[in-house]
Amino acid sequence: MLGMGLTLVPEDFQRVTRYPKAVAIGLVSQLLFLPLVGFLIASIVPMRSEIAVGLMILALCPGGPSSNMITYLAKGDVALSVTLTALSSAITVFTIPIFANLSLRYFVGQNAAIALPVGQTMLQIFAIAIVPVGLGMLVRQKFPDLARRLEKTANRLAIAFLALIILAIIIHEWNRIPSFIAQVGIGVALLNIISMAIGFWFGRLFNLTFAQRICIAIEVGIQNATLAIAITAGLLNNPDMAVPAAIYSLFAYATAILTIFYGRRVAQRRDRAETSLANNLSARP
Repeated sequence: MLGMGLTLVPEDFQRVTRYPKAVAIGLVSQLLFLPLVGFLIASIVPMRSEIAVGLMILALCPGGPSSNMITYLAKGDVALSVTLTALSSAITVFTIPIFANLSLRYFVGQNAAIALPVGQTMLQIFAIAIVPVGLGMLVRQKFPDLARRLEKTANRLAIAFLALIILAIIIHEWNRIPSFIAQVGIGVALLNIISMAIGFWFGRLFNLTFAQRICIAIEVGIQNATLAIAITAGLLNNPDMAVPAAIYSLFAYATAILTIFYGRRVAQRRDRAETSLANNLSARP
């Protein structure tokens, strides 16, 4: 997050406010289409009722803070990603309790009150996402040369940290991974792949830039699984409901790596094309 802040200037966020269409498309995809996809998957794919509720709660969660880092590595629109994460996180604090209760009533046949700690949740999001980005932007504003030098180092560290996160999850859950996959693997894979496809192609339908489309695909496809686990295993005290979020963490990071490679490859092709065009224009008499 600090590395991303080193690449941002205030004009990046002003540009997002000038193009509200991308923000609207991202929020509609995140808050409307994603829960609908989750409900269809939980209803169609055979799974235990507790697992279905866990999948629904995962689909109701906002984009994870890691979605901002993944967007940055994939050459997506980082300012849009940070904006969508902040807005969806604020909105879902209020929508998750309502729709999680409806999911419990539909799949399990019971109603349970879910009381999210609103202040603590918002403070956590602020500390994880906004503070380091703001520090990076401050360095960029005050010391631009230093920011450009630190950006390359931060980029490499971000990739290394992402690999370590995946490795840590695999090691920590190694004994339970086979049972997790058997219980919810198909549902989790469908949720991740379909949601990313919806975000990307919905953006293409409304003629968004590639950077915006890749951003929305990641934002809709990389959910805050940690929050889902906190709700299911913590507030609801039901570890079975946490299974979808646990296995989702593994699968989502795998697709995130593929998305990063795809985004960077498209960006490299675009840069080469622009360089070639500039050289051709400069070579003309």
